[in-house]
Amino acid sequence: MCTGRVDLSFILRAFSTGADGVFIGGCWLGECHYVTEGNYDALFNMHLCRKLLEQIGINPERLRLEWISASEGMRYAEIMNDFGKQLKTFGPLGKGEGMDASTLKLNLAAVTKLVPYIKLVERERLRVRFDTQEKYAEYFASAEMNRLFDELLADKLAISRIMLLLRDNPLSARDIAATLGLDPAEVSRHLNSSSRFGLVSFDEGQKCFALA
Repeated sequence: MCTGRVDLSFILRAFSTGADGVFIGGCWLGECHYVTEGNYDALFNMHLCRKLLEQIGINPERLRLEWISASEGMRYAEIMNDFGKQLKTFGPLGKGEGMDASTLKLNLAAVTKLVPYIKLVERERLRVRFDTQEKYAEYFASAEMNRLFDELLADKLAISRIMLLLRDNPLSARDIAATLGLDPAEVSRHLNSSSRFGLVSFDEGQKCFALA
């Protein structure tokens, strides 16, 4: 299967079902077996998924992409051994990040819920094509990419996490911020905007927010 076929949802599903790391191996750039050159798309998606993982508190290095040709069996073995050792140093998914199981599950569910929107934004606003791996790395580390990510994805992801958390019980803004590791002012801003859109309501008696 071409690496260009590796969807964000595949990666998130692997983490959601307990994988401590996800490895993607593909053809070297410039040596695509298909006319689509899907490995460039895979490289872009890998960087984007790493930013999403980092946003929810997961070590982005748990996702790894390497180029390996069919004749490079020794290289494949060396890379997999190295990745296995790396994951051992990270520890189990969630625990290695100091995150409890319920918060980990919620965070991954929040990203997964947004995948259709993320794919639309990627296609319409974020997609680029460069000729080298280094240029992709530079782009994703740039101030422009960080601005676009914050503008288009970060707030949507925070709101998705808040909505999923409130699905179980009403909570105060302070409790939401503490549980999700978000800034209290940011949580209040999201709750106020969500309230205006009729997504949440505030209980004056309990001083808590709940799904509307």
